[in-house]
Amino acid sequence: MGKGHTFFEHMMEQSALHPESVPGQPIVEIAGERRVLIENHQGVAAYAAERILVNVKFGAVCICGCNLEIIRMTKEQLVIFGRIDSVGLQRRR
Repeated sequence: MGKGHTFFEHMMEQSALHPESVPGQPIVEIAGERRVLIENHQGVAAYAAERILVNVKFGAVCICGCNLEIIRMTKEQLVIFGRIDSVGLQRRR
């Protein structure tokens, strides 16, 4: 196994598994220009109508736009609604 890799990450690299197949792997789904779903998140780091920052296993997902709001948040899923201008990944170093 490579340095810093979990067993599941190693198995994914060694096989043709899709990231969705690895338990706990963050999944970000953009539905049109109005909705973002994030699965396996680790909480909200920043929350404003123009920018929401959501922690994930290896960094944070940054959603920028207008009139953004979290319309549903459970331990497993977070749904953001509003005008989505960009979705980016900020990796931890």
